[in-house]
Amino acid sequence: MNDVIIIGGSFAGLAAALQLGRARRKVTVLDTGLPRNRFAGHSHGLLGHDHKPPLEILAEARKQLARYPTVKLVNSRADSVSGGIDRFSVLTANGESLAARRVILSYGIADQMPDVPGFAEGWGTSIVPCPYCDGFEVAGQHWGLVWSGPQSHNQVRLFHDWTDRLTLFANGHDIPPDIRTDLARRKVPVVDGRITEIVRREGHNATVKIDTAPDVAVDILFAHPRNKPSASLHESLGLATVNTPLGIALKVDERRETSVPGIYAAGDLANPLMPSVTTAISYGATAGISAQQSMLA
Repeated sequence: MNDVIIIGGSFAGLAAALQLGRARRKVTVLDTGLPRNRFAGHSHGLLGHDHKPPLEILAEARKQLARYPTVKLVNSRADSVSGGIDRFSVLTANGESLAARRVILSYGIADQMPDVPGFAEGWGTSIVPCPYCDGFEVAGQHWGLVWSGPQSHNQVRLFHDWTDRLTLFANGHDIPPDIRTDLARRKVPVVDGRITEIVRREGHNATVKIDTAPDVAVDILFAHPRNKPSASLHESLGLATVNTPLGIALKVDERRETSVPGIYAAGDLANPLMPSVTTAISYGATAGISAQQSMLA
């Protein structure tokens, strides 16, 4: 029997596996090889790995985990989780049934691309979600932000640490008058109308086409499409969730344990605030240590 089965082997899952492997706990990591940030050319803000391609960082992490004999990495999908604490059963896509005392869910989320030509093609390069990940490289340049709800107003305030040249695209949304007044005070122009196409140019640059206004060229475009968990295991398990402006996240306590005893969650799947590689690793390590300590005699 495994001590822990980790479902999802990106930054959070591998961070959990590292802590458990160093504690000599028997661990199996199930992963499909499709991390959320695979579209990004570089990962930023990660101490010791700043400006490295994320897939290279993950490949190095897997290589380092190979020195721990109790950690097994399996390229497979988890189709179901059943049982309870000390007797969980995970059924994989190839029909194998694995037993474990604890389970860590770290299968992440999938961004839902809007039906706008050029959006999916530019995602991760000219269209990005996180200023902490990409803001420094384009600081002081002309940024664009696609309005996605009241949280976008907070983004406007946040972006001022990187640039004072920002254009907000309403994209068919009704922006409240008081917010428009504040945007005008901040000298942030609002382009009304719906986005019909986004044309990527060299580097991060993009041209935003609007149905009722002239095209607008920006040096980088920030957008926050809705997302959803990349698997549905949490639904069949009945885990508690929290609503966020862009989707749902699993509800966890400070030890990263979910509403079902013995099941932990980490990474973007359980981070409703500012998902990033750095927080994914931190929460993954916490989940691994918490799972290990919960099994002490």
